Amino acid sequence: MPLEIIRNDITRVRADAIVNTANLEAAVGRGTDYAIYRAAGMDDLLDARAKIGIIRPGEAAVTPGFALDADYIIHTVGPAWKGGIRGEEETVAECYRNCLDMADGLGCESIAFPLISTGTYGFPKDLALNIAIREISDFLEDHDMDVKLVVYDKESFALSSELFDDIRSYISDADVVYQNFAENRAALRNYAYDYEEELTEADILKAPAASAPSPKAKGSAGSAQKRSGSSILKRWKNRRETFGGIDIHVEENAEPQRRDTGAYYSPEDIDETLAALIRTKDETFQQKLFRMIDSRGMKDPEVYKRANIDRKLFSKIRSNINYNPTKRTAVAFAIALGLNLDETTDLLRSAGYSLSPSSSFDIIIRYCIEHGITNIHEINCILFEFDQILLGA
Repeated sequence: MPLEIIRNDITRVRADAIVNTANLEAAVGRGTDYAIYRAAGMDDLLDARAKIGIIRPGEAAVTPGFALDADYIIHTVGPAWKGGIRGEEETVAECYRNCLDMADGLGCESIAFPLISTGTYGFPKDLALNIAIREISDFLEDHDMDVKLVVYDKESFALSSELFDDIRSYISDADVVYQNFAENRAALRNYAYDYEEELTEADILKAPAASAPSPKAKGSAGSAQKRSGSSILKRWKNRRETFGGIDIHVEENAEPQRRDTGAYYSPEDIDETLAALIRTKDETFQQKLFRMIDSRGMKDPEVYKRANIDRKLFSKIRSNINYNPTKRTAVAFAIALGLNLDETTDLLRSAGYSLSPSSSFDIIIRYCIEHGITNIHEINCILFEFDQILLGA
């Protein structure tokens, strides 16, 4: 994928260029700087760095990669954090812009960044992350390059505390709602009747589990229970209910009936029925995707870049009407197209997927759609923080 967030030691990452958070002068510092010098070869890198001389904050310079699994090391000097009153944010942004421009000028197809200035220089991690995502996103709108944002450990990466707490609360609330839904649905499954009435999400959520009639209820009390229960039930046979845009399969609840296919259907009947079903089948994922793209007047590069999808994979999808994407790829396209929750559910269904209320990944995607978070790289930062797979391919 064009932008990937990974947890690793940057000296072990394969990329055409690796970015080093350097000192102004040729001297071995701490943290990332020391690790890169040690892995590349202390003497060789120091000699090459000395030939460059002073690098001002925000600037970038290049040396060979030496023993690293990279062709180049791009050195950039970030600012020490002084409370944000000395232009530190703009200086960090310049670091990313200059490194990316230099990598592009060198013909690099890939580059790996640390979070600049967040180590010994004390730049706030959440602010540094926002700047990195913004600058890399802007660059990738006009360039094709694989960019890796490398985080050494969990402590090196941080969303804003407000966003993190809000999402964590949203996940907890969703867990409670789904648990209540599951309990009420399980209780309502005690019915062995084929009701005609409509059962909505609100009905299930408000119906206390204890109110479901017991299958052993007798006499007038049992009949009363059945009548009151029927007002919030609908036909249960192989129906798919929607829980806030999330598909939940409701298994058949009627009493089992003996069904002998051969006794009811001839082979000719079956062939004719299958043929009719095939003729009336829904759009494939590929057909639905490109119909949505065309209806929004979007161009291919705009779509695959917003989806964090490689151009070659996008071409493969366009040329294959029966292409079957992974779920994270399907969701990535939904984000790229700016789909609402219902539209996202529709697109995912065409690929055989749904958003589950019991999956943290799915709950986070739902949160982002509901809160208008449409930058896929920002969404990937959230997913990364909560140890989920990232969007794109």
